[in-house]
Amino acid sequence: MLTGRRFKRLDPLDTRLSTEAERLRKEARGTQPGVERDRLIRRARLAETASHMNQWLSSPGLRVPT
Repeated sequence: MLTGRRFKRLDPLDTRLSTEAERLRKEARGTQPGVERDRLIRRARLAETASHMNQWLSSPGLRVPT
């Protein structure tokens, strides 16, 4: 059986997602209005949403639904 390479990430997930969102928004600012720019902005928004969800899920105040 083949196994993939494993490595440990140094940065937390929410940090990586926030950095990716910033990079995508910066790239979108440099492109002309159109489909490509909309795609970049949508990906940035998805990364920000994922970052917020990760913070919410890992928060100590999260309770199990009853």
